[in-house]
Amino acid sequence: MSDWAPIAKEYDPLKAGSIDGTDEEPHDRAIWRAMLARYVPNKGVTGDPHLTLFVARLNLQTTEEKLKEVFSRYGDIRKIRLVRDLVTGFSKGYAFIEYKEERALLKAHRDANRLVIDQHEIFVDFELERTLKGWIPRRLGGGFGGKKESGQLRFGGRDRPFRKPINLPTMKNDFYGEGSTEKRNWSREGTRDWRARDRDHERGREKRWPERERSGTWGESERERDSKEERSRGRERKDRDR
Repeated sequence: MSDWAPIAKEYDPLKAGSIDGTDEEPHDRAIWRAMLARYVPNKGVTGDPHLTLFVARLNLQTTEEKLKEVFSRYGDIRKIRLVRDLVTGFSKGYAFIEYKEERALLKAHRDANRLVIDQHEIFVDFELERTLKGWIPRRLGGGFGGKKESGQLRFGGRDRPFRKPINLPTMKNDFYGEGSTEKRNWSREGTRDWRARDRDHERGREKRWPERERSGTWGESERERDSKEERSRGRERKDRDR
């Protein structure tokens, strides 16, 4: 827990797939893909990665000119790269913006996140592809994004940080832990008491039973009961006859 942080310092697909970074087994196929992937960042990308912002969730109609207009408020921009489809040329909805100074980068990172551009609320973070060790993009099962409906949620980034793990205190089991000797001794003594009582009760019954047989009290009581029932039945018949 001492080294826990809401933002991942190193990319681990297994931890990224866990809400608190404590999972030990992959829970979806994409995590397996990311764990087996051997991704190398694009060597064709130029510029300083430590001065570059990642901007996502853009309106597909948003242009480089619009991005320059908005993000130049925070400082001087060196380069804007709006990622487009190689075949169609249409925007893919995300871009990279490189600033000239770190101060402008930090200001844009702080203030531009969740800014609305062309009716879309954007997401802003530092570039991770070349700065975060072990980075795996979303197309290979990694990333820090994802939707609940797709079954591919990833945690540890700015948008969805890790939740702090819940440490349950270790509860002492009194039955097997401390104080168990006293309880076991008490229970044994209790069983001895019950067994002694049962033996005494059985002995008492054995003594009383022959005395009852000799006295005939049980037989007499049954005879008296039967005679009473016969007398009552006879009275009822007489009453009917009258």
